[in-house]
Amino acid sequence: MLTALLTVLFLTACSNQEVSDYDYSFTGESEHWIAEYFVQGTEKWGKKNDIVTYSNEGNHIFTLKYKGTLEELASVKTLGYSYETNTSSGLSDMEFDEPLTEIVFTSRGRSTGAKVGEDEIIQVHVKWDDAEESFELHNRGERIFPR
Repeated sequence: MLTALLTVLFLTACSNQEVSDYDYSFTGESEHWIAEYFVQGTEKWGKKNDIVTYSNEGNHIFTLKYKGTLEELASVKTLGYSYETNTSSGLSDMEFDEPLTEIVFTSRGRSTGAKVGEDEIIQVHVKWDDAEESFELHNRGERIFPR
């Protein structure tokens, strides 16, 4: 009888939790680069002892692609890029001793805590050798790069 009562109490407590999944794709481009910031996660709202609880877990992928040819980019010796959301940021600096063999650069991460907002504008800055460009990513609701 006690086990049944505890099970009912546990299920009742769990039913007070609201779970919401999200999946956003922010895209943008400059003269030489196109980028996407894809974020997917789960928010959980609940109540414990009359106190509202919140948790968020998510994964993100930032993809940067050169719009020209590999031959145009092959001689690059340094490449750095950064992106910044309202809740997080990413930075990558690379040096190359040999010619580049790729025009797509990807970084992945996992986050907990604050969530990237659906209507955020994400700032991107790219610097390769002596050239640099900055641009914004906006939520367009569709993926431009495959998962």
